[in-house]
Amino acid sequence: MPSPLEGIRVLDLSRVLAGPFCSMTLADLGAEVIKVEIPGRGDDTRAYPPFVNGASSYFMSINRGKKSVGLDLKTDEAREAFHRLAERCDVILENFRPGVTERLGVDYGTIRKVNPSIVYCSISSFGQTGPYKSWPGYDLIVQGMGGLMGITGEPGRPPVRIGVAVTDIGAGMWAVIGILSALRARERTGSGQYIDVSMLDCSVAWMTYVAGNYFATGTAPPRMGSAHPSIVPYQGFETKDGKYILIAAGNDRLWALLCKGMGLEKWIDDPRYATAEKRVENREELIQALEGEFKRLTREEWLKRLRELGFPCGPVYTVDEIFSDPHVLQRGMLMEIEHEEIGRIKQIGPALKFSETRSATGIPPPNLGEHTEEVLMSIAGYSEKEIEDMRLAGAI
Repeated sequence: MPSPLEGIRVLDLSRVLAGPFCSMTLADLGAEVIKVEIPGRGDDTRAYPPFVNGASSYFMSINRGKKSVGLDLKTDEAREAFHRLAERCDVILENFRPGVTERLGVDYGTIRKVNPSIVYCSISSFGQTGPYKSWPGYDLIVQGMGGLMGITGEPGRPPVRIGVAVTDIGAGMWAVIGILSALRARERTGSGQYIDVSMLDCSVAWMTYVAGNYFATGTAPPRMGSAHPSIVPYQGFETKDGKYILIAAGNDRLWALLCKGMGLEKWIDDPRYATAEKRVENREELIQALEGEFKRLTREEWLKRLRELGFPCGPVYTVDEIFSDPHVLQRGMLMEIEHEEIGRIKQIGPALKFSETRSATGIPPPNLGEHTEEVLMSIAGYSEKEIEDMRLAGAI
């Protein structure tokens, strides 16, 4: 059974998180991904602790399924090798700051002359145009400027960064969408194109209904913790054992179910809480009362009670709880693959499940430069003598 992107070849110049997450997703979908790294150093994340038998757990988490080629693009020989590879690839991915690829001679304008059908995707903090294009940026900065931190955190407390580098990962996901769309367009036109992915744009795009509320009212929404501006109760509550349960009473019917499950039937028709509008109006009083009620039982006791009634609720998991949850495990979201030097390593499984095709997730993260000779010989057509000359020149 073939993988969805079998036959697509990706030349990956990206490093750290946004680009590697994109290229790992493409590899999981069956694309051949050639990861180009600086000889002797490699992707920055290879040096990020903690380590498993000398290998970075960070690097391994986002680089499975790829082949590593060591090329020093500051040398003429390595640039020539990159161009020869680009002739035989479908996609190029990079996430340098704007201007770097031009200095290295591997920018879209240059590569398009070598391969007019190339789909070339650049991921950056602020995009390739605009007054901020040359600014350095990290996920933390983009979360702040893109609106996510402005709506995240408890009332009256400082803004809070979402606990995962979500704007990096999100930009990688948007890049996958862009690349797949450009490949589809190429099927019709025969021509490649350039894709400009900005982490800031991606974050702003996620504002959706939050922006819609602002456009309608002219008022910027406050930080509300885990609560919702239009639904009450819709948030987390601490339970007897110090763990948290999430409650989503999205309409009056569910509110009645919650009251029944908590033994608070008298609140169902209480004029202060009987309608969604009244619950929002009396939010502070209601939440304070519920906080006391939820501390009567443990998280699991509440979950059992409420789930038996079909009420939408769930636990706030720590990471160890995620990967021991039977549903997560049954869905294949924890997998193990064999690494030649490290042994069996755990990985997050693929999110996409196909009925007629398979994911290609069994190839472990590569060692630095592990596939240099293989790729240069089998794809770019180099001889053993030419490869040895490149090594002597410091190009590989």
